[in-house]
Amino acid sequence: METTNVTIKNAWPYQQDKMNLPVPDLETAIPFYETIMGFQVVARKDAPYKSATLDKGGFQIGLAENGGDPTQDGCFFEVDDVEKAFAELKANGLEKSEPKFDHQKHGTTDWKVFFVVAPDGLCYCYGERQN
Repeated sequence: METTNVTIKNAWPYQQDKMNLPVPDLETAIPFYETIMGFQVVARKDAPYKSATLDKGGFQIGLAENGGDPTQDGCFFEVDDVEKAFAELKANGLEKSEPKFDHQKHGTTDWKVFFVVAPDGLCYCYGERQN
């Protein structure tokens, strides 16, 4: 089930740590990341709390039942092709009819972006650098 058409080049967490993104229930969160986002679980831990490391094409994020507020966290993913990224998510079953592409400027970089909110409340922004 490897459908890694889109390359994640980099990621920046909204809070502190992309390897410690808060979820209320790890087991109910994981299927969205595997089925829709195309990640695979590569490691799990039970201490100090339940957590999992997920990998997509060599790029990793972590989900954790750490008591944090998922609605205040997530990641910005830099991708090679933002339109292909949305098409891949949609092909995997994302229930969002339109990507609602937007343009954002951070420093001197212009980004074409869209957002996906996971069922666990974490928000992901996919962005492609524009010339």
